[in-house]
Amino acid sequence: MQNGSGPGPENRSDAAVPADGEAGPGYTGEAAAGQAGGQDGPGLRASLEAIMLVADEPVSEVVIAQVLERPRAEVSGALRELAASYAAEQRGFDLREVAGGWRFYTREECAPVVERFVSDGQEVRLTQAALETLAVVAYRQPVSRARVSAVRGVNCDGVFRTLVLRGLVEEAGTDSETGAILFATTAYFLERLGLPSLDALPELAPFLPDHVDDEPDAGS
Repeated sequence: MQNGSGPGPENRSDAAVPADGEAGPGYTGEAAAGQAGGQDGPGLRASLEAIMLVADEPVSEVVIAQVLERPRAEVSGALRELAASYAAEQRGFDLREVAGGWRFYTREECAPVVERFVSDGQEVRLTQAALETLAVVAYRQPVSRARVSAVRGVNCDGVFRTLVLRGLVEEAGTDSETGAILFATTAYFLERLGLPSLDALPELAPFLPDHVDDEPDAGS
């Protein structure tokens, strides 16, 4: 892991294309790609950062190249420049290549801060989104993030990270068909609710609205 100081490639004053159109010192294709984008959309750097921000698992260069409709070599080079830039700037996170893909991770040096945040946050009440997500996991476990997101109608990746960090939810294998990671509640979840087992969870029926049909009418 690199530990240096100084601006990343996007902040260098010599990263712009010279007026005569020839590449000047320090100029890279990724820098140009990162600066491009106002007219036709975000530049390569911004696009990569947006994808990495929402990725809950390492994303392969092939997939990213297909999504962005860019050559894999260009995507690979841009990812490595981004990773080097974050390391040089000593950001609180790293962009790492693991398990055949790329993903954001918090820096090892920041582990004590993250641990304190998680520990102090144990006494903070869960948000409504977290409570809803936890309820879906509790009654549908083991269940994937995608399934929970489908039930709630919104992306739940960030909420899942919070629940995992608080020890309420944990990985419980993978789906045999899709390979998606499955999640289930933990013993700590039962402890916090004062339940001896999942069988003691209250029935959902009393909390559902009246006249709810499980299946739509054939004619609808």
